[in-house]
Amino acid sequence: MLKNTSQLKMISLLLLGALSSFAVNAHGDEAHPNKSTLFVGIDSEPAHTVTAFKKALKQGDQVTARKLLADNVIIFEGGGIERSADEYANHHMHADMAFLKAVESTLLEHQVFTQGDIAFSIARSSTEGSYKGKEIKSIGMETITLKNTDNGWKITHIHWSN
Repeated sequence: MLKNTSQLKMISLLLLGALSSFAVNAHGDEAHPNKSTLFVGIDSEPAHTVTAFKKALKQGDQVTARKLLADNVIIFEGGGIERSADEYANHHMHADMAFLKAVESTLLEHQVFTQGDIAFSIARSSTEGSYKGKEIKSIGMETITLKNTDNGWKITHIHWSN
């Protein structure tokens, strides 16, 4: 049973995001001339938080990246899970920074939806380059949820896959 309205809002937003991604996949590789539907809500405060987090990772700025995460953030990546900002900052964040520094990523789609003090961001990106002697060419998917706090928007969940 859901304990509060915030949980219900979060579930609703995640379901909307999942349905949005099914709609994108249902059309395969069709060309869509209207790019405005691929970039939605990118001028919002939650979108700026997501962008600042990615920029901090790319630049190797651990302090800024950590500051943008809620203390109890949960991060899913590559079948693994990290259950706090400190766990991520002390472990996998370093590898993510090294990887992002070595490759070039191009944002293909970014949609951010906000309802009250909860927001979610869905994005697709193309990544190419070389990392640890291995050629990289992949399409990545990302879902990030955020909560508006007394200290601004904080990332509460990240799910990365490619």
